[in-house]
Amino acid sequence: MKPRQIALALTLVAVAASSGATTIEMTVNGLVCAFCAQGIEKKLKKLPAIAEVLVNLEHRLVAVVLKDGQDIPDAELRKALTDAGYTVKAISRSETPIGDVRERLKQARP
Repeated sequence: MKPRQIALALTLVAVAASSGATTIEMTVNGLVCAFCAQGIEKKLKKLPAIAEVLVNLEHRLVAVVLKDGQDIPDAELRKALTDAGYTVKAISRSETPIGDVRERLKQARP
């Protein structure tokens, strides 16, 4: 391979690796029923930066995946959930795919 082709290939790999969707996980108190989960999902999906929502009652976890190139401040997420009557205990961001979060929740005990 020519040096130019190698540089292009490395650039493409770097771009692909950095374009992973951001997942935001929130520990939320007050989740007690499927109606709670449905309400949170509906409320968060209205936010323009959010592509996907996962609510797990057993682990009191709400996870959202951001759309590519989008971001949302933690304060806005906290406000949306607080306004809906829930208490956000913790917020963390990662590049973990939502499928991996689902699998981790299946494996873990509450």
